[in-house]
Amino acid sequence: MAKERIPDWLNSSLWSTTPSVDDRLHRFSLSPTTTTTTAAAAVSEPIVQPTVPVSPPAAASRPQYTVTSQKYEFRDPIDKNSNNNSNDNDQNASPSGVSPDDISRQAQLLAELSKKVVNFRELRRIASQGIPDGAGIRSTVWKLLLGYLPPDRLQWSSELAKKRSEYKQFKEELLMNPVTHGEHPLSLGESSIWNQFFQDTEIIEQIDRDVKRTHPDMQFFSGDLPLAKSNQDALKDILIVFAKLNPGIRYVQGMNEILAPLFYVFRNDPDEEMAAAAEADSFFCFVELLSGFRDHFCKQLDNSTVGIRSTISRLSQFLKEHDEELWRHLEITTKVNPQFYAFRWITLLLTQEFNFADSLHIWDTLLSDPEGPLETLLRVCCAMLILVRRRLLAGDFTSNLKLLQNYPSSNISHLLYVANKLRSQASN
Repeated sequence: MAKERIPDWLNSSLWSTTPSVDDRLHRFSLSPTTTTTTAAAAVSEPIVQPTVPVSPPAAASRPQYTVTSQKYEFRDPIDKNSNNNSNDNDQNASPSGVSPDDISRQAQLLAELSKKVVNFRELRRIASQGIPDGAGIRSTVWKLLLGYLPPDRLQWSSELAKKRSEYKQFKEELLMNPVTHGEHPLSLGESSIWNQFFQDTEIIEQIDRDVKRTHPDMQFFSGDLPLAKSNQDALKDILIVFAKLNPGIRYVQGMNEILAPLFYVFRNDPDEEMAAAAEADSFFCFVELLSGFRDHFCKQLDNSTVGIRSTISRLSQFLKEHDEELWRHLEITTKVNPQFYAFRWITLLLTQEFNFADSLHIWDTLLSDPEGPLETLLRVCCAMLILVRRRLLAGDFTSNLKLLQNYPSSNISHLLYVANKLRSQASN
């Protein structure tokens, strides 16, 4: 039985968006008749998180973060063609396009990063509201939130040196041609070096195709310029090394989209030394991030309690708990199966639903959750449905599916506010 009413804050016109549907390409859309996922047919294994040998700590070589005056450098390395609407209506923005809230958060983050030992609780609280671009703050904060950097700042230099050296060793050992002349190339044995070679070749070709399709509208990733080519090579090497270290998962289409934000943020660090090591840093952070979602990429686990369908069912139940009227209209009346839209939302961490700059803002919040990004991701997905509830309630199967597979432009701050309200509602 449907609820007679829903909380007043859900009915507020503030959360109902009416822009026209965004027409950007969604390469991972599921058709209305699709009933199975496209996860790779792989056996579930824990993601390999390489151990790092302990060595004597060295003095930190990176300059300390200091807040000395009102001199804040704000830079947006994102292509100017990237359409960021999240601050279009900010009446308090400064002439440079930076709001007072951004200036305040940057100062708070700089102060936190300047401490000898970073207070993770405070860092998460500030970062969850969004990390201003510039000064390398997002790059450093993400590495901390993903556990790549320890809280003790004096250990950063030695830890980074060890892990970067380890990644270099991985590349030397795993990207070299393993084929020898002592075995027939038609050997089909599982232990055959040639058999492994042909499997690797197929995966490498898939990675190469996907990397070349990563954010085709951004010169950073796409095009014939040396920068784009160098960045594509780095993404490709990271994914190949990951696939070889994790034979139970290997590579699944879409992993390139999860890797791209990490590499972009780290490669655009104003610190040249940090930017130069973006490939190694991105690899380890990618491993850590994906470890929380690995079961979504294993086809054999699709119907298990930890698979992608179970997670989608959690989203459905979450919507039912917070807005049963909308849930009933979508899944009972119009029969819009959440797999048709939520599969891509969840597996690609919303990287395809918003422009790149807004995706980074959403990731600030996802990575800041001490419970892990999945719980916040489900709340954000539920909030996305609530933001367009009036259009959904007025729509039929076709219009609703089109709307959710091509999610409209939204104010990201409002979206994250609604997601946070869902957290507080659940705790009451």
